[in-house]
Order: sequence, then C-alpha cells, then structure tokens
Amino acid sequence: MPVYDYKCRKCGKVFEKFLRSVSAAATVKCEKCGSSQVVKLVTCCAVSSGGKGEGSGSAKSSSSCSTCSGGTCSTCH
Repeated sequence: MPVYDYKCRKCGKVFEKFLRSVSAAATVKCEKCGSSQVVKLVTCCAVSSGGKGEGSGSAKSSSSCSTCSGGTCSTCH
C-alpha cells in the first residue's frame, strides 16, 4: 500500500498520505487547512534486493549520517 506526497495549492503545506485504494486519492484533503485543492507530487523510492554487494544498502557512504547510512536523508544534506 503506497504512501504519496501531496502539496496543497491553497496553503502550500506538503504532507504524506497513506492510501489503501486508488479511489481514496479522490478524497485527499490538506492536513493543515482542509482544502481539497491538492496535487500529488512526483517522488522517488528506494528498492533493496536484500543481497550483499553493490546496491544492497550494505555499504555505508562516507557522506552519510548515523541514522540513514546512505546519505539520502534530510540530515545528510
């Protein structure tokens, strides 16, 4: 079940929404102002094969922090 990022056109708030079905997207409202004028943002996701070696997330980046180990969280940047 996917989590989507949305942005409110009225107040500018960016928020995440967990949707159980495609039809639930039609009822998304801003968490701050309650407006239904929201847009789904384009985001990326991380995929891990669970194996060892390159691309598995097992190697720590030298530029990463102690919480994400990949250099991809907001603390690292």
